[in-house]
Amino acid sequence: MREVREAFRRFWPLTRGDRKWLAAIVACVVVAALAETASILLFAHLTDTALKAGSLSAFWGPAGAWLAVAALGALVGYLGNSLATWTAERFVLRLRAKVFRHVQDLPPHFFQKHRQGDLVERLTGDVEAIEQMVVSGVVGTVAAAFSAVFYSAAALWLRWDLALVTFVLAPLFLLAARRFAGRIRTASQDERVADGAITSVVEESLGNVLLTQAYNRHRDEERRLDREARAWMKASVRGARLSEMYEQFVEVVETVCVLAVIGLGVWEISADRMTLGQLLAFAAFIGYLYPPVRNLGQLGLTLTAATAGAERLNEILDAEPAVTDPTEPVREWPVRGWVSVHGASFGYPGADRKAPALHDVTFTAAPGELVLVTGPSGAGKSTLAKLLLRFYDPSSGVLCLDGVPLNDVPLTFLRENIALLPQETLVLHGTIRENIECGRPGAAQAEIEEAARAAAAHDFISELPDGYDTLIAPGTAALSGGQLKRIAIARAMLRAAPVLILDEPTAGLDSVAARRIVHPLRRLMSGRTTIMITHDLSLAPDADRILVVDGGRLVEEGTHAELMAGGGTYARLAGPLPIVSDETMILRR
Repeated sequence: MREVREAFRRFWPLTRGDRKWLAAIVACVVVAALAETASILLFAHLTDTALKAGSLSAFWGPAGAWLAVAALGALVGYLGNSLATWTAERFVLRLRAKVFRHVQDLPPHFFQKHRQGDLVERLTGDVEAIEQMVVSGVVGTVAAAFSAVFYSAAALWLRWDLALVTFVLAPLFLLAARRFAGRIRTASQDERVADGAITSVVEESLGNVLLTQAYNRHRDEERRLDREARAWMKASVRGARLSEMYEQFVEVVETVCVLAVIGLGVWEISADRMTLGQLLAFAAFIGYLYPPVRNLGQLGLTLTAATAGAERLNEILDAEPAVTDPTEPVREWPVRGWVSVHGASFGYPGADRKAPALHDVTFTAAPGELVLVTGPSGAGKSTLAKLLLRFYDPSSGVLCLDGVPLNDVPLTFLRENIALLPQETLVLHGTIRENIECGRPGAAQAEIEEAARAAAAHDFISELPDGYDTLIAPGTAALSGGQLKRIAIARAMLRAAPVLILDEPTAGLDSVAARRIVHPLRRLMSGRTTIMITHDLSLAPDADRILVVDGGRLVEEGTHAELMAGGGTYARLAGPLPIVSDETMILRR
């Protein structure tokens, strides 16, 4: 039970805002248990006075009291159960928000190690399992405990000797639960892992449906899903069998106890030591007593199973963000756009330390300059963008914005002043307006349209049936790749950050689409410090400076003409540049 205690200790603080409601739920539980106990005693009284004597006049008093107690119990039970459901859902809401907030601060390599579908399962099924432990588990334990106490006390009051005989078998329920706990926990853990794997396979298959169709991978994907589904089914069936075995065992024990009570009661009645009403009430109390005791054992199994979800959530919550806000951040200032990198080195967590992604890189970019970063694939170019946006901090060296080290700058302020146009065109599930507006939330419609015009997107957006209210989503087929790229440019336009990072801005576009985004890119870069990471060297002649990165090191630096004349790495990468139109060659005339 150590895992249960640790999980409870970690997640119980999330109930802080709802503990008064939990106290109210407990009060309802106590009143409902008392009402049930009173109802049984009134039934015994009704049996001995009205039914046994066949007196209608003796019926109305106990019957009215029984009805009043039953109505009170029903009202209190309704209020308690409704409040318990509301409190449980509030806990789920709070816990899911906590985990989701933490996930959004984790570094990129965390998401490369975990499948998306598995993370989705942790934020859904595992969160609900924790609620079963912390909120529903507490309420259920209190309800079962009070019910057991009241029914036991009433049974002892009626016939303490018979009650003690029947209590002997009660510990069997708890011992059985303890016996089954370990195996049920293992089955639950396997089931949750398999749940995440199924979600991952479905998500990956739907995201790569074109690959599946083009390469006739239907059977392969079906086999992948079948493999994970069979693992889930095996774990689910094993858990269900164990739970059912426990249920049937305690059912037999309960039957033995009730039969023993009835047998002893018949013997007591024959000796005139017990009335029929007392026997029926006693049997009812024993019958009502064992379910709460059984529930206490079942709750132990539920808590044990929930620890599997707790372990999976703890894995997320224990993952440390790669960067945090400075303890003593600098005050905000009007950023000019000076970017400087001094001796920066960096290696990804878990990667070979002998081959860092970047090693001793130094350069500067002045306001308004276009600095183009190029080099072979895997040379470390995109790593530089991650460091500038502070997805990671360098292992040595320092990066500065206007001479201020980035790790002294609040993350929100830093990322408000550095706009990223990533290689993959990122699209939110929403309208075109919402996709552009996320560059600066709260922007007016006129500002959104102005940004779209600057990105050469307003015309094709206006021609759509729903205009700016057109719904788009990741993988949407409603717009072409070039059109989506221009929407992304409009988003960056609206952000109006003084520093701009372009990561392969023409990647995935044909030559016609690439030419169409040249003018929007030129307007986007105008007046901004721009660092362009690209393999497309047809854009290089207009750069103020070119940085060539190879093997994580800055091996060459200069203008296009200087580097071509040098005959080094850049000249080999560039080769003879193709003849292109003036609008492609000149980005910032």
